[in-house]
Amino acid sequence: MRKTLLSTLYCLLAALGVKAQTPALERIEPMSWWVGMSNPNLQLVVHGNNIAQRSVSLSYPGVKLKAVHKVENSNYLFVDLQIFSSAIPGTFPIKFKKAGEKDLTYSYTLNKRDKSAGRAQGVTNKDLIYLIMPDRFSNGDAANDSFNNLREQGIHRDSMFSRHGGDLQGIMNHLDYLKNLGVTAIWLTPEIENDEPHASYHGYAVTDYYKIDPRYGTNDLYKKFVEKCHSMGLKVIKDLVHNHAGTEGYLIQDMPMKSWVHQWPQYTKSNFRDAAVMDPHASPMDRRLMQDGWFDHRMADMNQNNVYVQNYLTQNHIWWVEYAGIDGFRLDTYPYNEPVYMAKWARDVKAEFPKLSIFGETLVWSAANQAFFTQGNTVNRGFDTQLPGITDGVLKDAIYEAINGKDGWTDGVGRLYSVVAQDFLYQDATRNTIFMDNHDMSRLLSMVGEDIPKYKSAMAMLLTMRGVPQMYYGDEILMKNYSNPDGLVREDFPGGWAGDKQNKFTAEGRDKKENDAFNYVSKLANYRKVTTALQTGKMMQFVPENGIYVYFRYDAQKTVMVIFNSSEKDQETTTSRYFERVGDAKKAKNVLTDEMVGLDKVTIPAKTTLVLELIPGVTH
Repeated sequence: MRKTLLSTLYCLLAALGVKAQTPALERIEPMSWWVGMSNPNLQLVVHGNNIAQRSVSLSYPGVKLKAVHKVENSNYLFVDLQIFSSAIPGTFPIKFKKAGEKDLTYSYTLNKRDKSAGRAQGVTNKDLIYLIMPDRFSNGDAANDSFNNLREQGIHRDSMFSRHGGDLQGIMNHLDYLKNLGVTAIWLTPEIENDEPHASYHGYAVTDYYKIDPRYGTNDLYKKFVEKCHSMGLKVIKDLVHNHAGTEGYLIQDMPMKSWVHQWPQYTKSNFRDAAVMDPHASPMDRRLMQDGWFDHRMADMNQNNVYVQNYLTQNHIWWVEYAGIDGFRLDTYPYNEPVYMAKWARDVKAEFPKLSIFGETLVWSAANQAFFTQGNTVNRGFDTQLPGITDGVLKDAIYEAINGKDGWTDGVGRLYSVVAQDFLYQDATRNTIFMDNHDMSRLLSMVGEDIPKYKSAMAMLLTMRGVPQMYYGDEILMKNYSNPDGLVREDFPGGWAGDKQNKFTAEGRDKKENDAFNYVSKLANYRKVTTALQTGKMMQFVPENGIYVYFRYDAQKTVMVIFNSSEKDQETTTSRYFERVGDAKKAKNVLTDEMVGLDKVTIPAKTTLVLELIPGVTH
């Protein structure tokens, strides 16, 4: 522990007759704040050697020092401020005094809130999210590949668990590529510092909550990244980890108090069983193991019942939105968090940024399990979680079953129909994020046996189904592999590094099959971008017959008919079955080919999805 090392150093200096100097303040967090926030209260975490031996004082109009809290570890003070609406932006000293010793002073800054249009604007079902692992997308700045003061050294692209050198500048260099693809929002796996000795490239073992990992760039560059995205009509989602933290961070190495994390007599892992959280018959110990057990030896489980932890996390997340103007939050490992705190967290965040979007990673095994975590108390949970939407893994599994499975009452397309029919469980299923894969699971192409018609069918359903669609980087160029081990699905995007033999950011660098896939996704994604029926339109689905599943997305402007043939052979269907939505339309435009299709009888090739825009009243 750092505290032990410091104490040992002072003892050695004393034995040598050297007078130890009191070190300067190590840090104060948040290091700055803003006037005019909805919540006037702010709690500063002050860290420095024996800082608790000092008194605190400040004098600034509109700022009141409410309380100073001493905790178990004398290296910490928690300082409560109240910032009145009368406060003006500026800088003021906070002094830490001890008799007989020099004052320690921190110059604290209160900024003016940025009310510019387009900040914290929210990510909705009008958007298409593109998920990127920054380390694996593109290396735009070789100068930040490695730092001597960080625990993991160098880049090793031949190792799936090492750093590869991707960074924020690399992503910024390829925003045009994402725009052309039809993307409207970018979700990065956590880009804040993960200074662990091994395999922390993924970002989920934070060691500094207020600092962009230097191998990705700087805080200032992250802010510029968000601003550049906004200038190009792209939104930005920040990935948050409430549940756990990297063990090398100062808050774990020198914890403010033992209860900062969940403590066990010996290392205890989560049982990873979400049902224990919702089961009315659950063993209390099973529930505790699920929520309080650790994810990994290197991921300390945060104790969100600790009010100091609560304040720290909430303020950090609010700080990043106000600092950078990001548009939404994705909440990692949502079921493992303390539910009452998470509801309060959501209320606090929404109070500051009413349009900000929030969705939680659930990865559970039924629609009811997913709905349990969403807002509205729709499944008799007993309180409102305030969580607008979740990652709809159940819909993902149902689409795979429809594509790969055999037709049956509740199998094949029958399962997909049944899962969508359970949307009544949610307050609003259109707020759910829908996807086919991500950084933790096998890639789409591999999941459909590298069958291109199946791949296209999955993409067609992803981009026409209700909800907020999310793609994983490289799916559009047929990147493949399975998630065991997970590094296999986290390969570098070809062309993102100087010297790459192939550059698949360009049509010239892609082969014929890859260009066909890219063009298919781009055509449909860009059509979705200008078609409100696929964004906010209503949905009507029909009971599958003979392995054919049909649904419509429609509004006052357009009606889009989606037909999936799950059979291994071509099939015909008559549209009279769907008269409620077809109406007087006799023809439709195939959105992917621009061909006109007669609607009396429609032929659907095997394992294929047709996306048809109805042409009302056309008879010739």
